[in-house]
Amino acid sequence: MGGPHEQLEQAEHAEHAAHSNKKIALVIAILALGLAFSETLGKSAQTTALTDNIKSSDTWSFFQAKTIRQTTLRTAAEAMTAVAPGMSNDEVKAAMTKQIDAWKRTVARYESEPETNEGRKELMARAQAAERDRDLFLAKYHQYEFASAAYQIGIVLASSAVITGILALAYAAGALGILGVAFTGLGLLAPEAMHDAMHWIEHLFRASGTH
Repeated sequence: MGGPHEQLEQAEHAEHAAHSNKKIALVIAILALGLAFSETLGKSAQTTALTDNIKSSDTWSFFQAKTIRQTTLRTAAEAMTAVAPGMSNDEVKAAMTKQIDAWKRTVARYESEPETNEGRKELMARAQAAERDRDLFLAKYHQYEFASAAYQIGIVLASSAVITGILALAYAAGALGILGVAFTGLGLLAPEAMHDAMHWIEHLFRASGTH
């Protein structure tokens, strides 16, 4: 059995370990909170991206259907325009001319219809806007996924620090937590920043390779 001095050292060591474990437990709690935020934001961004993808697909389908109808009517109008001058009956010729004008008005309405926002021009703009929104929220989702991965690994390392007493693992967990916050911030404020940076670096390498 150890002497009083040794027992005092053991008690101090146990107290220090308990104090360190409390700090690590706080780190774990903060990492778990960050993980909850990133997971919630990621799920929301993923859902919005899927919704925008469906909206884009449906709008393009509507655009294609209207294009087919427009092409059919334009072809019919052009064919009747070629035939109408050869008609000897004035009433038939007038009826054909009236029908040609009606088809041309419909063709023009199919091209652009600001009142209903369902002309080809408006449909294309709507589909492209939905695609941009989809890409934006997909970029957000990817940033939140990176953040979640950083938080999860940080929690594992912090838990290992409690078991092993290796404080370096706790510091690494803290660093991953900071990385998770950075990715979350990117998802909120600049989701496409990493993609733009990678594109810029790729362009730089290609440019340097041509010299």
